[in-house]
Amino acid sequence: MSLLDPHQPPPSAAPGPAQSHEFERELDLDAAARTTPSPATPEQQRVAGGALLTADAIVAGYFPGVNILNGASIHAAEGELVGIIGPNGAGKSTLLKALFGLVRISAGSVTLRDQDITNLRADLLVQRGVGFVPQSNNVFPSLTIRENLEMGAYQNPRAFPERFARVADLFPTLAARARQRAGSLSGGERQMVAMGRALMMDPSILLLDEPSAGLAPNLQDEVFVRVRQINATGVTVVIVEQNARRCLQIVDRGYVLDQGRNAYTGTGAQLANDPKVIELYLGTLATA
Repeated sequence: MSLLDPHQPPPSAAPGPAQSHEFERELDLDAAARTTPSPATPEQQRVAGGALLTADAIVAGYFPGVNILNGASIHAAEGELVGIIGPNGAGKSTLLKALFGLVRISAGSVTLRDQDITNLRADLLVQRGVGFVPQSNNVFPSLTIRENLEMGAYQNPRAFPERFARVADLFPTLAARARQRAGSLSGGERQMVAMGRALMMDPSILLLDEPSAGLAPNLQDEVFVRVRQINATGVTVVIVEQNARRCLQIVDRGYVLDQGRNAYTGTGAQLANDPKVIELYLGTLATA
């Protein structure tokens, strides 16, 4: 029995140019196909009965009295792919960490299927079906790929064979190289291991913090394709990204954060073509 307060935070080979173009074409085609917008507000989504995760008016920061988030709100429906973009320092990664219990929320609330999970510990959130992949230091470099995935199933080791098979279907390279140490992998391959590990507990929602950060453009495309494939299995995905143009190509809906507040929201296509969003947040990336 734990004596901890459950509401306290806890102390592939790279594709070549031809493959990269194939990834880009696939992303572009998929973006064009995503045409059905979701309700615009958390209140509308709850009325519709489709909200899986709702964060309302979140205020949070790393030090008392110094807030990074100043009333940010998002929601994600069952099976939805939601993107969060914005300038550096806008609070994007802080929002994901707050949702996952790693940054204390001082005001506002987070609900999962209408159950309050505000400031719940990360290990309990995993039990409830929330997965999180941090931007960096997201694998155990001294462990093999298989051992990393075993760590993902730590709370339910009996489910490992079944979950390993499911993850291997998504990332066949990981299964083929299961005995290789994670520290010897490329940055893109490490991201696959990190996402695979987060999927080992069969989450209903996956929070991804800048999965393409630091990767070459062709590897970034592969990461976005993998994210979409994960979402296609029925997992709701909330992704924070600096690569705003690519992110908006694959998401159902997106949020633009600025200074810890919601600046714009809409479908991926709406945001990607909004003149104000292009001017303030996308710039030359919108036509790249």
